[in-house]
Formats: sequence, C-alpha cells, structure tokens
Amino acid sequence: MSDPWVECARARYVSLETYRKDGSAARTPVWIAEDEESADHRLVVWTVTDSWKVKRVRRNPAVRLAPCTARGRITGAWVDGSAAIMTTDQSAIAQRWLHRKYGIVARLGTLGSRLRRGRAGSVVLALTQRDPATG
Repeated sequence: MSDPWVECARARYVSLETYRKDGSAARTPVWIAEDEESADHRLVVWTVTDSWKVKRVRRNPAVRLAPCTARGRITGAWVDGSAAIMTTDQSAIAQRWLHRKYGIVARLGTLGSRLRRGRAGSVVLALTQRDPATG
C-alpha cells in the first residue's frame, strides 16, 4: 500500500482542503512540491498572500490533502496535515522546488506574480503531515 503523503508529493495537482470559520471545508486544486531540504518531508504550495486559503490557514492550520486533477477531481487518498505560512525570505527559497517540478510554467507564474504584486504579494505554505496517532 502506498503512502498518501508521498502520493501527494508526486502528484501534479493536489486538492488543498482548508476550513472556514464555521468549520466547513473549502477545497482548492494547487501545485505542490516537496521541500527536499526538510527532514520532515515538508511539502510547499505557492499562492497569493491575500487568498482565502491563506486567510483560513492563519485562523486554523489544519488541512487535508489529496491528489487531484487540475479541476479538483480527487484521484487518491486524503491525508491530514498542518500548514504554516513561510516568511518572504523562506518563500523565495521554497519556490525553487516548485520551479524544479513545474519548470518554465512555474517560473513565468512566479515572475508574473512578483511583477504584479511585488515581492510580498505571494507566499509559500509549508505543509507537514499530522501524526494520525495524535490527531
């Protein structure tokens, strides 16, 4: 049986489930890459600083992930995780993993975002797997 966290790291798209104030889930398909320098198999997601998913993560760091299509159709098992918003400097470093995985498309996307929104206009969410034993 394969590890759902590893499957998420390998997937082209992952559905990132975050939680609203009322506890209901909001799912968004996102690009994801493994931070190959982290010891805890951390995954990274690049997004706009003022996106709803970032606002929800600030309020509640609990997330769920599952491999999906570009349109968000789930193609694998869900796994529980925790999200943290990286600093601007950490985000710049973490973007290289997304650039490595997605190539020129990611480079153009991050460059376009930087030109439109400035250096602080985008952030990287660092995702770590939650231990099922502790919840």
